[in-house]
Amino acid sequence: MIILLSSAIMSINLRSFKLRVRHRKAALRRFLARLEKNPPETLDQITATVEQEVWKEISCIACANCCKSMTPTYTLQDMKKISAHLGMTVREFKEKWLYQEPGTGDWLNRSTPCQFLDLETNLCNIYDVRPLDCAGFPHLPRKKMIEYMHVHKQNLEYCPATYRTVEKMMEKLKTSGKTNTLLK
Repeated sequence: MIILLSSAIMSINLRSFKLRVRHRKAALRRFLARLEKNPPETLDQITATVEQEVWKEISCIACANCCKSMTPTYTLQDMKKISAHLGMTVREFKEKWLYQEPGTGDWLNRSTPCQFLDLETNLCNIYDVRPLDCAGFPHLPRKKMIEYMHVHKQNLEYCPATYRTVEKMMEKLKTSGKTNTLLK
């Protein structure tokens, strides 16, 4: 559950968050699927407004669930940058921390939580050179909302900011009367 501390940043209880997701994930994904098929003309403006509201409520540092439960996809550029920062070769970096996923060929962390996450502070030990995938997460402001709908459907269960963004979008579209067909 996410608890509001006056108008400040919310504290995040990941156990409660996961329970809320379990109960609402299907409904929120259906909403996104319907939104994808029939987006209102103002979808990107609504998304931008909602996103600003959400970041006033949620702090990534208070959560770090993405780093605790997911792995980024490392590009060659990411690997070069991080390995140089750590004083090792790309090969040494891959051998120590990554594996190549069969089928896709993507380079991913061998384990979760991420080896670069400080579990006491929720801070990234390589923040300045972190993978592009991490720097862009949760991909809310990326391109047009409609182009990243599939990513938001996935991130609902990992990211309280994504979850809250979709909840707020449902609320805003409902109060504006634009969700008649989207919420059914």
